[in-house]
Amino acid sequence: MSNLSTIIPERAANIGNFMVGRLLPFREKRMVGPFAFIDHMGPVSMGENENLDVPPHPHIGLSTLTYLFEGSIMHRDSLGFEIEITPGAVNWMTAGKGVVHSERTPENLRGTRKTLHGLQIWVALPKHLEFMEPSFHHTEKKDIPQFEIDGVSIKVIAGEVFGKKSPVPVHSDLYFLELKSGKRKKVKLGDYLFGESGLYILEGTVISEGNTYKPKQILVSKDSTLCEFEMAENTTVYIFGGEAFAGERHIHWNFVASEKETIEKARADWKAQRFPKVPGETEFVPLPD
Repeated sequence: MSNLSTIIPERAANIGNFMVGRLLPFREKRMVGPFAFIDHMGPVSMGENENLDVPPHPHIGLSTLTYLFEGSIMHRDSLGFEIEITPGAVNWMTAGKGVVHSERTPENLRGTRKTLHGLQIWVALPKHLEFMEPSFHHTEKKDIPQFEIDGVSIKVIAGEVFGKKSPVPVHSDLYFLELKSGKRKKVKLGDYLFGESGLYILEGTVISEGNTYKPKQILVSKDSTLCEFEMAENTTVYIFGGEAFAGERHIHWNFVASEKETIEKARADWKAQRFPKVPGETEFVPLPD
């Protein structure tokens, strides 16, 4: 990745009953374009008596993007949606002024051995949309644009690049791409990308300017128009970024906002349980100190 400004290693974080690798935010780089938070979940193997159970918890000021490589998660939210997300599909939930959701192992997988592996991403909303009505959109794997350039398979998971547009209804100029290569390939994306750009190595090796980078690292480019790198054989990377917002975004727990007062109000509302409820759910994640 030419013109690298930041290399962010994956760091372990505890969420629910298993570990995830937290990638953003990072002290030296809080956001990349509108992307505010990235978690690498797993891969984790769960026994017959182990399940993912993240009770209802709130969000404001962002959209969540869930993308699985393996396994399955049952999503339930306060809008009334109950949808199982499977590998290659996209769950896109826009919190706006406030939404609540739970994430659990589906009933049909409880009591079985299973694996869970994927990415959970937060995309901050533009300031004028922070208080929009919440919404939810599920995109099936077959509807994600997929094509090949010089032997590299590319998916446009979200946003619009290469003249291809994902059906995921994003709220700002951004892109989230999957690149897979079975053979060693040079990749030049500078003519297609814009704004800030980051690269996450899921598997394999990336070579840039004589340096070699391995999985569990995010590389952040100083200038997306100079985005060039080499993928070794059997490498999968994710490219994400877009136009950065003017003004800072504050992140606290599950809340993203341009004003600290908005976060304080959300904290008080969750503590008093004034957020909408998830139908059929009575548990909830307590407000952290």
